Amino acid sequence: MDVVDQVYCGHCGLERSDGTHDACNERLRMEPPRYCTRCHRRMQVQVSPTSWTARCVEHGETSST
Repeated sequence: MDVVDQVYCGHCGLERSDGTHDACNERLRMEPPRYCTRCHRRMQVQVSPTSWTARCVEHGETSST
């Protein structure tokens, strides 16, 4: 997904244009996103020891692989 498509922050769910998201970006390096970056919906997240999968009901699945 391009940065242009990312309207919302995947960690906190707020709009990317609302201030800086440096702390969120740092956490997303180690954790899966909790919010869809296109529509702001909370995603269903499945974490395993080696990967993660996050699913938005509107935009489908994203994974670490």
